[in-house]
Amino acid sequence: MKDTLMDPITARDFWNTRYDRQDYLFGEAPNAFLAAQIDRLTPGMTALAVADGEGRNGVWLAEQGLTVTTTDIAPRAIEKALALAKRRGVALDAQLADLETWAWPQDAFDVVVAVFIQFAPPARRDRIFERMKAAVKPGGLVLLQGYRPEQIAYGTGGPGQVENLYTEALLRDAFADFDILHLRGHDSDVSEGAGHCGRSALIDLIARRP
Repeated sequence: MKDTLMDPITARDFWNTRYDRQDYLFGEAPNAFLAAQIDRLTPGMTALAVADGEGRNGVWLAEQGLTVTTTDIAPRAIEKALALAKRRGVALDAQLADLETWAWPQDAFDVVVAVFIQFAPPARRDRIFERMKAAVKPGGLVLLQGYRPEQIAYGTGGPGQVENLYTEALLRDAFADFDILHLRGHDSDVSEGAGHCGRSALIDLIARRP
């Protein structure tokens, strides 16, 4: 996962290097938790995929008929996301974005997706969460999956900084002003390219903006 100590230029260069490969680091298939939410999605909805890397989740959302904005800090990731969208025959608004300085849209999306975005230390994470919540339309959803602290022992993906990982209490507090529809920690096998592979300590959140 992304180093919490990196400045934006270093993070961009680090991820450009990791994504500079023929295959897709985290695979081309959508995250399993996201794919399981298909019944919550309707063609014509608008969606934001936060720090979506090479675009696997954003492209899948577009395949479901959503209008999708996907972001990442690495130009190589954006390039690969657009290439994947072209191969799959869908449109994607892929934006190069440092989430700290990006002009986040307000009240703009029916769905905001944040999958394994645990590159931010607590203070920055709190700001990202607030901006995600503000980007959702009233009645819209945040779909989030991340790693729990137990993930460090598994070593199958994610950051090495325990303070970046999610607990149920942390997410319940961060989204206390939303209606929490689902919040569950679980240990599951993950197979998402070379980047996320093996038994993993996960936590899933579905929250609706009132």
